[in-house]
Amino acid sequence: MSSFSDWKVPAAFQPKSDEYVFDLDGALASVLYISSVVPENAFSAATLGTERAGNAVLIRETGLVLTVGYLVNEAETIWLRTGEGKVVAADVVGMDHTTGFALVQALGRLEIPPIALGDSDAIRIGDEVVVAGAGGPKRSVGAHVAARQPFAGYWEYLVDNAIFTAPSHPNWGGAALIGPTGALVGIGSLQLEQQRRKGISENINMSIPINLLKPVLEDLLTLGQPNRPPRPWLGVYATEVEDKVVLMGVADRSPAKRAQLRAGDVILSVGGAPVDTLGGFFKRLWALGVAGVEAPLTILREGRTLDVLVVSADRNRIANSPRLH
Repeated sequence: MSSFSDWKVPAAFQPKSDEYVFDLDGALASVLYISSVVPENAFSAATLGTERAGNAVLIRETGLVLTVGYLVNEAETIWLRTGEGKVVAADVVGMDHTTGFALVQALGRLEIPPIALGDSDAIRIGDEVVVAGAGGPKRSVGAHVAARQPFAGYWEYLVDNAIFTAPSHPNWGGAALIGPTGALVGIGSLQLEQQRRKGISENINMSIPINLLKPVLEDLLTLGQPNRPPRPWLGVYATEVEDKVVLMGVADRSPAKRAQLRAGDVILSVGGAPVDTLGGFFKRLWALGVAGVEAPLTILREGRTLDVLVVSADRNRIANSPRLH
């Protein structure tokens, strides 16, 4: 496992203990560094790489750790490291592609306190929060909530009420979003660029609200995935361009690849219903039924309108199964 680097958040952005009503150091102690190794033949290796690293958070004294799924998806080796330098191996115990959460079980004692789960529905624009990375205040950011709004990700992902914070944390993956009372209210997922007035832009973080975990937590522990029918998945990478849904590419071994969809295709409708936003496209697709359902698409390709029938799949069946020690 690689060691911590000497990087740190600029002092002006680091959280200060006297600015919070909760025990800041105690809350930050629950945040871990996580690294993983994924086999080269893994489905996600081409897009996410074979060596990944970020943050994770201890949520139970039993060694149960929460992180963002892309850090450990299909991993065969996982290591956790506390802020004090203790290193422990871990296994994936549950993954939810719908929310983006993953649960990891430490295989040894971490000797750090867990953090309580808060209420992400109570988080409002303007709230002062901490985006916490492993390593205490010097690797954390004192931030505020800049927005609460839907987020659609190009990989067939949608969060209806995501939490956006500024300033941005430079090592956002799996970072703990700690709310005004010191409880965990989200997990860091992305860094995005937000356009401000007069052409000025700033980087912000998107965090997955912790309340999305609560209904599926026990399922992830006992079944490894949520106990609900899987959504239909096509394997497209899509974006919005001038009120149009345009494919940037398709995943290998995916239904979209088999249906010969390709970069540049414009999705006009799903099942006869027009779509002009990324979120609308996903919702129309998922409304067709469960994984395996046929998805009738109308596309625009090089000036021609085409009807394409894509037989969807279960995303969980494409990825490699977790390796347990």
